[in-house]
Amino acid sequence: MPATTFAQLIETLGTHGHARYDGEDVSQLQHALQAATLALEEGAPANLVAAALFHDIGHLAHDLGEHASAHGLDDRHEYRALGWLKPVFDADVWEPVHLHVEAKRYLCCMETGYIGQLSEESVASLALQGGPMTPDAARAFADRPYAQDAVRLRRWDDAAKDIDAQTPSLVYFAEYLRPIARQ
Repeated sequence: MPATTFAQLIETLGTHGHARYDGEDVSQLQHALQAATLALEEGAPANLVAAALFHDIGHLAHDLGEHASAHGLDDRHEYRALGWLKPVFDADVWEPVHLHVEAKRYLCCMETGYIGQLSEESVASLALQGGPMTPDAARAFADRPYAQDAVRLRRWDDAAKDIDAQTPSLVYFAEYLRPIARQ
């Protein structure tokens, strides 16, 4: 059942975030904290720090197991996240989360060498998510509201897989982001 309050989102990350982040060496929680830290270090506004922290909450919202993509399944986490985030945040948080998978497909089309920078797991999930966009689809994506925020989020997502990274705690981010939550 989706979280419907900010406190439930934080609790879900804290309780279930210790699961391994797909085929990566970090947990879901480590990945979330790293992405939010990268956003914070870049001087991103609070809405994008929140998007970074909760961008993969949809991975915790299914019963497909910890490593669905290894079984050829796309868990569609960017859509699952909407049920969790829409009751709590405005579109400037949930829409970049919703678009962050498309942002990966966009960057694969538009930036030479981008796909070569992706982790092995991210390349494998890319195939399940539709592969690189066509140039026409990429142009249409770029014109969408929140597309550039989703691209920023995607870059933090890609970089947030360092087993040795030091981050502020989940409690820190809860206090930092509470003012932008609706409840």
